[in-house]
Amino acid sequence: MALDQSALLALLSELKLTNVTDRIRMVTETLYQELINAEATAHIGAAPFERSDDRTNQRNGTRPRVLT
Repeated sequence: MALDQSALLALLSELKLTNVTDRIRMVTETLYQELINAEATAHIGAAPFERSDDRTNQRNGTRPRVLT
């Protein structure tokens, strides 16, 4: 699931307030999360909250985790 315009603008405004190391960390975390969401969508066959009669899996949501 791609970032919508308002989420992208919020991320960019936060990046302007941080130093270079924090920028790299934030961009990397966002990139990894988008890749994880895309992989889950492809595996399950539906985006979050999308209903489909053909699918047998469920997507129960997410929880925040720290990437280590």
